[in-house]
Amino acid sequence: MIELTRGSPGDIAAVEQVMADAFDARFGEAWTRAQCLGILGMPGVWLTLAKIDGEIAGFALTRAIVDEAELLLIATSPRFRRKGVGAALLRSVIADARARGAVRLHLEVRAGNPATHLYSSHGFAKVGERRAYYRGRGGEAFDAHSYAVALT
Repeated sequence: MIELTRGSPGDIAAVEQVMADAFDARFGEAWTRAQCLGILGMPGVWLTLAKIDGEIAGFALTRAIVDEAELLLIATSPRFRRKGVGAALLRSVIADARARGAVRLHLEVRAGNPATHLYSSHGFAKVGERRAYYRGRGGEAFDAHSYAVALT
């Protein structure tokens, strides 16, 4: 069973571990500890943790500003994939954003990321593209696609 809880700055080490396990460094998608802690302290930002048997299986970092929300990061540890963790986190983010008054939820994802199937299955549609947005470890550039879903 997946348990969803609110995270705090004290959970950043576990979040870092999930990112290290889930994000391929060649794409440059993971955030640093300083980036996570910096944004987590800002108004309207929340961290959702997904736990299975008490272990953190995934997380989502989201922010809401006025009537819009943005899913900043979402990841599932590879050993917990295909168990509904990502879908549970995404449903939680959508519900929380709606409860905070957001009428639209945005996210950005590397072109070719298989998670786009998860987003599409939850009503997200591609609304934009940023060329060469992500920088990989070897200096390669990867495009980012912007997605959004209406929450009304």
